[in-house]
Order: sequence, then C-alpha cells, then structure tokens
Amino acid sequence: MILVFGKTGQVARELAGADDVRCLDRAAADLSDPAACAAAIRAHAPRAVINAAAYTAVDAAEGDAARATVINGDAPGAMARECAALNIPFVTISTDYVFDGSGTAAWQPGDPTGPLGAYGRSKLAGERAVAAAGGTWAVLRTSWVVSAHGQNFVKTMLRLGAEREGLNVVADQIGGPTPARDIAAACLRMVQVLATQPDKAGIYHFAGAPDVSWADFARAIMAQAALDCRITDIPSSAYPTPAARPENSRLDCSGFQAAFGLTRPDWRAGLADILNALKELKEV
Repeated sequence: MILVFGKTGQVARELAGADDVRCLDRAAADLSDPAACAAAIRAHAPRAVINAAAYTAVDAAEGDAARATVINGDAPGAMARECAALNIPFVTISTDYVFDGSGTAAWQPGDPTGPLGAYGRSKLAGERAVAAAGGTWAVLRTSWVVSAHGQNFVKTMLRLGAEREGLNVVADQIGGPTPARDIAAACLRMVQVLATQPDKAGIYHFAGAPDVSWADFARAIMAQAALDCRITDIPSSAYPTPAARPENSRLDCSGFQAAFGLTRPDWRAGLADILNALKELKEV
C-alpha cells in the first residue's frame, strides 16, 4: 500500500483514484504535528509514502510563516526520516517558488534557490529537511497546478469569464501549467522506480508544456470554454499581492524524463480534460 498525506487537495484527489493507495486527511494526520505524521507512517506500514499535502496559501503565509514552515518544512522532514528508518521510498511535492524568478532560462534542479516569500522559504525548508533525512527520497518541483477540483486558476478564470466582458491578467510571469492528474501519475511512477533504483533519489522538475504567460493561459481557457471574455495583458506591478511571485517559473524537466520516462504533459490537452470533468460535475 502507498500512503498519501492529503485527501482533499488537487493532487491528493487524483492519487485517491489509484490502486493500492490510502489517503490520510487532516483528522488522520495533521501536518502541523510532524510527530503524528511519522507515527501514522509507522502505524500503516506502507511500501512507499507520497506527501501531497501542504500549506498552499501563498499570500497568507506572509503573516503565518511559522505555521507554514511547520507544515511545509518540519512535517516532510519527519516523514522522510521515518521512511528512511523503514527503508521505503518517500516522495514530496515542492514548487517553482523556491526560485527567485530571475532571467528567462528554464531552472535546473541544481540551480541556486532564492525564494521571494514565506511560502517559498517554507517549501525550501522542506526540501532541505527531506534531503538531510537520507534514505530513498525524491522532491518533485512543479508549477501552476490545475484540476477540476479545489481552487485554481482555471476555475477562477471560468467563473470570472462567465461574469465579465473582459479581464486584466498578468503577462510577465511565465511558467508551465500542470494538471494535477499528471503530477499524481508522476509521483506514482517515482515511488515505483525508486523502490528498485534508490540511486535515483534527488530533486526533479515536472511541469506542463508549453511554457506560457498567465494572460495567454487565460486566453486558452476562454477559447476552449467558448467564453467571450477579452483578456488584457498587464504587468505584475499592476496587480500587487502580499507575496511576490516569480516572473520566470520555467522548469527544465529533462532530468525527470531521463530518470522516470515521462515527458512533460501538454496542458492544453489537460485543460480539455478538466473542462470535460467540470461539465460532468455540472460546474460549467
């Protein structure tokens, strides 16, 4: 059995549909109590663990950094140490926010980090704690997660696009929208491979393709959903937020493909799947 921390998040909901997976919600394992997370791993005795839970409120983290760091930093570290003690693979999901967003080149896993805010710092703390734990571990950095569930950019654009004739959307932040279903598949592949090839432990990047601005992503959403909503490009400076966002979120995913055999997913196909799922859920 593969034990998954998280049950209601976008990736966790996709993992829940896989065979031989047990998802733990907050009542079963609260990430604000790292020792309880380690105890849950001992109690369930899984063959692998995936951490798909996190503190993801980027702006709120600016005023709640201590709690964000416990959930995103201390808890994955405790999980990783327990997995190392049990000699089982551990995979945790991280983010493009560990980088400062400078330049235009795609970030390599080994590039210098430089988070712009508390959320990115908390996720970086988790990466470092997991690596320090030893054992068979992997960090999967991803970006711009979208799905038919929870709160995300696609669902926000669909709601606003149905209400308004036009929207101003940031055009100077570039990255790869990544369907949660593909992230879930990547995590499952990682634990499968790591079980027999522990030498592939390390940090990897996995994001959707092609890279795009938020504004162009919004245009694609409106086009696929047949919404007549005009998108106007604006700079990040025209849409201030408590936490700064990286302008360059391009991730070099070649190392992941070489190690685990999965190519970057086409977010345009993923978007079509999300829209179909939302129609089935009668949300569009």
